[in-house]
Amino acid sequence: MKIKNGFPITIRIAAAAVGIALLTLSGIASAQTDAGRIFRAGASTSNITPAVGTSINGNFSDETVQHIHDETHVRCIVLDDGNTQLAIAVADLCMVSRATLDKAKRRASSITHIPVEHMLVSATHTHSGGTACSVFQSDPDSGYLHFLESRIADAVINAHNNLAPARIGWGTGSEAGQVFNRRWNMKPGEPLINPFGNTDKVKMNPGVGNPNLLEPAGPTDPGISVVSIQALDGTPVAILANYSLHYVGGVGKGEVSADYYGMFAGRMQQLLNADRQHNQFVAIMSNGTSGDVNNINFGAASSVSSPPYHQMQKVANIIAAEVYKVVQQIKYQNWVPLSVKQKQIELMVRKPDKTELTRAKTILSKVNKPVLTSVEALYARETVLINDYPNQVSLLLQSMRIGDLAITAIPCEVFAETGLEIKAKSPFKSTFTISLANGYNGYLPTPAQHQLGGYETWRARSSYLETEASVKITQSLFEMLDLLNKENNP
Repeated sequence: MKIKNGFPITIRIAAAAVGIALLTLSGIASAQTDAGRIFRAGASTSNITPAVGTSINGNFSDETVQHIHDETHVRCIVLDDGNTQLAIAVADLCMVSRATLDKAKRRASSITHIPVEHMLVSATHTHSGGTACSVFQSDPDSGYLHFLESRIADAVINAHNNLAPARIGWGTGSEAGQVFNRRWNMKPGEPLINPFGNTDKVKMNPGVGNPNLLEPAGPTDPGISVVSIQALDGTPVAILANYSLHYVGGVGKGEVSADYYGMFAGRMQQLLNADRQHNQFVAIMSNGTSGDVNNINFGAASSVSSPPYHQMQKVANIIAAEVYKVVQQIKYQNWVPLSVKQKQIELMVRKPDKTELTRAKTILSKVNKPVLTSVEALYARETVLINDYPNQVSLLLQSMRIGDLAITAIPCEVFAETGLEIKAKSPFKSTFTISLANGYNGYLPTPAQHQLGGYETWRARSSYLETEASVKITQSLFEMLDLLNKENNP
């Protein structure tokens, strides 16, 4: 018998065999523990670029597509915990109607069997995308709406087709230098007359360096929420980010662009070295609660003009760099529970009274041109159109749970203070809100902001919900969040 290091070799071999056996049994036990708890994820994009000659909305007057600067897309992730599947898709559109999204969801569900209630589809709020919702003087082309229904569904279907074992994690970053409240209290002086002949207390976009600026009328939310998905070998699959910035803009006339949302997606692909990998990587930037926030620092001494697309690329690079830092710190989990709550609520419409309607019709009777250029005439037209709205409308609200992360979805342009309230009062460790989700019901000022007036409160198809709408919406969301939390902690 050979002796080595004081032990017979046969004993050393036997001990090693026992060790291997124990490791094998441990692996089997681990596999049995995880049986039925495999987490999967898939991601995909589909192109939704409008045709040259069709409509671009995002302004008071309609524009026509003259040139495609960069393609617009729907970007989607599908998550599966073995029991529940969720789909989250974000489209490069200013806003999109619930009717269009409902049709897209039904088509996707018929093929994937993901319940439509488990699908969250939102718009980024680029102001240089195809028109998907009637607003001001822009109306969508019916052919483009049919195209959107198919392409949004395709993004969900293809992401579902790409489901594979994955791991997931999330974190939060911050970038305060790119968000500024655009509603300002002004020094006493010249009255702020709105299009209805009344006086406002705040002014939207008052001009950089305006000597009459007093202070912003509300906060901003600098937080950047990040969900990162990887294959089990660490290969990047998808990033879902959320930032409360309205949009950036600065495009050429009649040019289509996904704004900084699309540029962010490209930059994240570069930072993660995911532009040459075999499987498709998808980076998504969703719009947070930015109804009263933009990228212009009105408190600065003077403004600096930038060439077209320069500022949006700058913003995309800054935000992507912060998201990249967050991703480096994320701790991934191989399985997390998923669940969702969806609720439809009824809210009243702020309709004009007889005096307001008569005034609006009188203003319009004096206009002799098809394209309205006067803000007063524009809102007179909106007053007449809103008068034909029903007295109340239905809104679709959602709350999703991914482990101890919650995502709320609101079909409005939500103010930053509402988003901050949801984050502060949520029972989950991390929460963020996706605005412009599952339809479009205009701006969502708080009751206090309604009292101040300003563009975001002016009654139109872009702002028509009752003044208490934000309170009722957040109350419903908190109820859904509590239900999701109780499921996790019975």
